[in-house]
Amino acid sequence: MAATVREGLEKLAIHRQSSTVSKHFRGKETVLTADLYYSFRSPYSYLGVFRYRQLTRDWNLEINLCPVYPIAVRNAAFFEQVNPLWVPYLLNDVVRTAEFNNMPFAFPRPDPIVQDMETREVAAEQPYIYRLTWLALEAARQGKGLDFACEVGNALWGEQVENWHLPENFAPIVARAGLDLAALDAAIEGRDVELHAEVEANQAREEAAGHWGTPCLVFNDEPFFGQDRIDMAIWRMQQHGLTRRD
Repeated sequence: MAATVREGLEKLAIHRQSSTVSKHFRGKETVLTADLYYSFRSPYSYLGVFRYRQLTRDWNLEINLCPVYPIAVRNAAFFEQVNPLWVPYLLNDVVRTAEFNNMPFAFPRPDPIVQDMETREVAAEQPYIYRLTWLALEAARQGKGLDFACEVGNALWGEQVENWHLPENFAPIVARAGLDLAALDAAIEGRDVELHAEVEANQAREEAAGHWGTPCLVFNDEPFFGQDRIDMAIWRMQQHGLTRRD
């Protein structure tokens, strides 16, 4: 067993060393690219997203937002199988992480996922998360993925905008990202099957890179799971020529 694991790790290391780093040029600067797998139900995604955006302002780096569904949608049985200590630990940890980083924090109203938090049962009907994730896909297509994630994440988890999903509340949130909600809604209308497949493709790519959770930054097929791996991701990218912006 140990030999098999070791061989697998060695093959993965060789693959990453031989793979082509995704990059392009901005004037004379070489710009590296990475993918950020992000869920709007993940408090850790909110706690990290402003730092991810800041990376693109401080470094010659572009980060593609790749929205994925929360684990509650991807695996409804997850909450039945997970250690019962996981949920209370997470609830305590996200609050202290926000405190440590001097970030506002509160739980969304409504929760992007409809779930009975006492029984942990996930409802069959989910009126919020699909639209929210598909809007993020369109925002990313327009080059505003990180801005959308920052503003929406802050509204849900930071400002705790009550009834954030209502048009009169959600439109100003989206506008802060430089986007028009009506135009985004028009762009995703009637494309449920296509957009659902696109999100599932994001999930498959993340798993192919070696992880499933959020937030997860993937660079050169190497996953850096969690906002506490940002510094390590920068360290790795510097090995591949990442430089600060002028």
